[in-house]
Amino acid sequence: MRQNLILTFIGEDKPGLVESISAVIKNHDGNWLESRLSQLAGQFAGIIQIGVDTDQADALINSLQGLKDQGLNIVLKEGAETRDTSIVTHKLTLLGLDRPGIVKDVSSALSDQRINVLELNTNIVKAAMTGEPMFEAEAIVEYAASTDLMVFAEQLELISAELGIDIELDD
Repeated sequence: MRQNLILTFIGEDKPGLVESISAVIKNHDGNWLESRLSQLAGQFAGIIQIGVDTDQADALINSLQGLKDQGLNIVLKEGAETRDTSIVTHKLTLLGLDRPGIVKDVSSALSDQRINVLELNTNIVKAAMTGEPMFEAEAIVEYAASTDLMVFAEQLELISAELGIDIELDD
């Protein structure tokens, strides 16, 4: 029988971190399924979904915990097996002058409508003409098919106008 493990880690960025983690997973016949890895401000962080036979799980967990000796902070959790098929996903994109509160205001609108953020990627880029810092974000959101998207769209329009940012909700 297989089980899913979710590994999160963070440590000082250096060559060989991904190789070290992947070697431990392979040595226990684990399967690297999905992941998001990124370097920010000299730190390398990630989240990995690992499939492993139940009889190998404890040994894999112990070996992954051993990566702490390489300076990684490690957290492991058991992952769920299935996703709800009555859930709808959309892509949300934002672009506007950077200012505090953009993520808070947009996430409040999402939360108010019981819309869940599956992925969020943000960046600060320079505006082409002025060089001013621009906040850009791309999110994958999910919600129940019964969610009132008209109310949510109205909230996004209000936030867009209030913060002077462009917000698009794509299919």
